[in-house]
Amino acid sequence: MFAVVTIAGQQFKVEEGQELFVHQLQAAEGDKVDFDQVHLIDRDGKVELGKPVLKAKVNATVLGHHKGDKVIVFKKKRRKGYRVKNGHRQRFSKIRIESIA
Repeated sequence: MFAVVTIAGQQFKVEEGQELFVHQLQAAEGDKVDFDQVHLIDRDGKVELGKPVLKAKVNATVLGHHKGDKVIVFKKKRRKGYRVKNGHRQRFSKIRIESIA
């Protein structure tokens, strides 16, 4: 059984017990969160498709907050002496999918 759900602006294919990284959520570590934008549910070959969403929920637990790898952003304009170097680390939340209902 799996579902396609929108979490923090991105769509994920999730299953019960799965752990995944999503963009940082405004929840503390150990909190329970519900996602109600479920687009599709597959129950052993029986597919329910929302138009655009189903009346279903995906329950998850926040396991922790982490930072991703550093990404270097370098801008340059040739022959002008213009160079800018910036770095960025995206913040993520690790969640575990508890149930699809």
